[in-house]
Amino acid sequence: MQPTKSGMGATEVFRMPSADATIPDLMGGSIQAKPSITIVKGPMAGESFDLDDNTITLGRDPKNSVFLNDMTVSRHHARIDLSGISSGFATVEDLGSLNGTWVDGAIVNRAVLKDGSTIQIGTFRMVFHTNRRSKRVKTG
Repeated sequence: MQPTKSGMGATEVFRMPSADATIPDLMGGSIQAKPSITIVKGPMAGESFDLDDNTITLGRDPKNSVFLNDMTVSRHHARIDLSGISSGFATVEDLGSLNGTWVDGAIVNRAVLKDGSTIQIGTFRMVFHTNRRSKRVKTG
């Protein structure tokens, strides 16, 4: 195609036919990261946990999914339900702990967690992420 006088320097667009088998599937190999919790304040600041199961337990008992080793945390403090994670949220439930569970600054028995929600359990402040890769948080 020869440029016309009025179209001098115009950009031409090349389109590959959609039936062409050489078009790469750029997203085919991508794997969505698991939900995670990152401790941003407290004895284990900077630690991050990938949440692998639909039900995650948090507490001072080492058998919990997320072991929070501090006397301000009950042995079986809280539970996170990830069954709604495909819709972008999860829930957290306090399991009758002594010091309570706080979400985004309010004490709760049960609350919805969204990407970026903060959870306070004892001296631990954590940030919940729905589908981001876990990252170490620099403190200090």
